[in-house]
Amino acid sequence: MATGIVGAIVFAVVVLAVRQVIRDHLGGKGGCNCGGSCAGCPGSAYCHPPKKAEKQN
Repeated sequence: MATGIVGAIVFAVVVLAVRQVIRDHLGGKGGCNCGGSCAGCPGSAYCHPPKKAEKQN
């Protein structure tokens, strides 16, 4: 019984963590820890990829 309870708690923590990462990503917060100064960050291309140009009709 205790194993199931601990497993459920661990599962809930993982789900909440993944949910927060997805919200941050969709909100444009990125996750590269560049401190807001992405100009000098070598990983800025991965955290903040250029937006695709929209098709013109």
